[in-house]
Amino acid sequence: MHPFSSLRSQFTDTDMDYERPNVETIKCVVVGDNAVGKTRLICARACNATLTQYQLLATHVPTVWAIDQYRVCQEVLERSRDVVDDVSVSLRLWDTFGDHHKDRRFAYGRSDVVVLCFSIANPNSLFHVKTMWYPEIKHFCPRAPVILVGCQLDLRYADLEAVNRARRPLARPIKANEILPPEKGREVAKELGVPYYETSVVAQFGVKDVFDNAIRAALISRRHLQFWKSHLRDVQRPLLQAPFLPPKPPPPVIVIPPPPSTTEEHPGRLLEEPLCADVVLVLHENQRVFAHKVYLATASSKFYDLFLQDVKAEADCMQLTGREPPVRAASFDMCESSDEKSRVNLRACISDGTLIAADSDGILEGGRGRQLLSSLGRAFVSIRREKVQDPVTFISRPMTVVHMDPSVLLGPFRVVMRYLYTGQLDEHEKDLMHIAHIAELLEVFDLRMMVANILNNEAFMNQEITKAFHVRRTNRVKECLLKGTFSDVVFKLDDGTVQAHKPLLISSCDWMAAMFGGPFVESCTKEVLFPNTTRSSMQAVLEYLYTGHFCSRPDLDAMELIILANRLCLPHLVALTELHTVTVLKEAAAMGTDIDGDVLVYLEMAQFHCAYQLTDWCLHHICTNYNNVCRKFPRDMRAKSAENQEYFEKHRWPPVWYLKEDDHYQRARKEREKEHYLSQKRQNKRKWVLWNLPPSPSNPSSSSSSSSSSGSSAII
Repeated sequence: MHPFSSLRSQFTDTDMDYERPNVETIKCVVVGDNAVGKTRLICARACNATLTQYQLLATHVPTVWAIDQYRVCQEVLERSRDVVDDVSVSLRLWDTFGDHHKDRRFAYGRSDVVVLCFSIANPNSLFHVKTMWYPEIKHFCPRAPVILVGCQLDLRYADLEAVNRARRPLARPIKANEILPPEKGREVAKELGVPYYETSVVAQFGVKDVFDNAIRAALISRRHLQFWKSHLRDVQRPLLQAPFLPPKPPPPVIVIPPPPSTTEEHPGRLLEEPLCADVVLVLHENQRVFAHKVYLATASSKFYDLFLQDVKAEADCMQLTGREPPVRAASFDMCESSDEKSRVNLRACISDGTLIAADSDGILEGGRGRQLLSSLGRAFVSIRREKVQDPVTFISRPMTVVHMDPSVLLGPFRVVMRYLYTGQLDEHEKDLMHIAHIAELLEVFDLRMMVANILNNEAFMNQEITKAFHVRRTNRVKECLLKGTFSDVVFKLDDGTVQAHKPLLISSCDWMAAMFGGPFVESCTKEVLFPNTTRSSMQAVLEYLYTGHFCSRPDLDAMELIILANRLCLPHLVALTELHTVTVLKEAAAMGTDIDGDVLVYLEMAQFHCAYQLTDWCLHHICTNYNNVCRKFPRDMRAKSAENQEYFEKHRWPPVWYLKEDDHYQRARKEREKEHYLSQKRQNKRKWVLWNLPPSPSNPSSSSSSSSSSGSSAII
């Protein structure tokens, strides 16, 4: 019997909620057009349902929230109980269809308050409030108070393009000119003589305000009819609603696009089309392979020492002769002995322990032709400088000619050269033993290890070797850039010169490839003029082109670097510089530095030089600090372009409608406080008058009767 009795008591509590003492049951009917947010508003109050904007907009099916939820769901019943102005109430919400032809007289029956909803994104729904809904309410329940509610407040500050994409396919798109300002709803509410509130289920704003004030309106109406209920004496009239401040928009995120291409693609292409080649490797049977010193030297220490001695020999020759070195100047120190002219004296090379030829006096003889270098290493036979026809431009120009060992075959040697350019080895190569032989001759031990891994079916280990290869190359390339080693072009800038390497520039920048490979003057000169450019910006660009990384400098002007990167068509570097600029500005702002002036300067420069992400960030900063920026820099703000002015007015935060609403709210609050003060003063004065009221002289019979009674009492 106990379980049945408890179950019965539970149902009894649920059914008899209307008859609880000192609990006012309020029936609230919610009406309005279709798709204005009635059911979502009820669910937010009755079920504490929170939904995202996408969930609200993705689909819409006309629904009605069932009143049976109060009998079925205990949680809904508990949430219906509330205390408003020290009065315990039980709020019962009634949802209705939005179709105009539906019969809603049953829902209106015995209603205590009606919540009339419209959507701020649908002007027709507000028009129907006056023409259809309010007359219907006054027809079926003329004494019930009405609360006008503007729903979907979040659409006023939302991104309408994203909202329209998220809505169902056949839904009518929301237009910006259809969004109703708050004063429109307030004008209609004033015309109808009802309170006005706005709500947003997404932001959870105004839900409690609407239903608490609806309860107040219902209790005040009930107090006029049931005047004996003393606990309704302190119920206030519906309160004012503070305006909703939309959330501050987050700053745009600087997105770094992927690099234009991999580090292996362009060097491999440069090997196939040897543009600006400066070295010729001659194999057996006079087979020629054109290459570039900087690529070979940064990939192989053997080539580095070989070409470095060549550079030193040219420099020493220029120092001794006082003029340009001859075309066939020797790159190694070799001279005949004074005793035996056919014998060569050898000394040890400091760089890698190899032997180079030199005379006893250390004086170069550039008039000699091919020089035997068997003592230097097994890979190289001779080296000399001579004029060679360029394979791309077909113009003869001086190049370094290196004769390789006769055992070096063309096919495997091209594979080795591809490794020296790209750091990769195809595991399907056939002649692996010859490749290993050439790698041993050139002392490229990583390549020999990769061949061993392929032969041992462990080719997956070659990825780590390739990564290590690129790390070493990056360090050597940075060293070449710092020292100017193997440079073949000089950039003349505003504040000095910077040495560079054409092959590295061609393989990493299409703009440079077009300049050095096309029919331009710069393709055949060693000095290139770069006006309006500083050394710090050019060095930052060269370091990026050589290594693929952006490195900030203390003397670097970020805006100047953006301008140079935009001139060179380097969007990846532009994005990296934008990120660096934004990071510096954020750090300065975090330290308390005023950055508004810098942002104003950056804005139009970034717009002109296609730094779109920096432009968006500057616009966001100005819009979110609009009042402060206008107060500090009024002339600069007025001098901005018309497009920027329009953007500021549209995206400023706080928005204009909020400032107007806040001003109206403050004025209304002061007026209400003044009214409350006057009413309190009037009530206090009335109480004081009643307490000190003198006896009325217009009733002499009462005074005579009192005197007679006192006299009789004295006689007694």
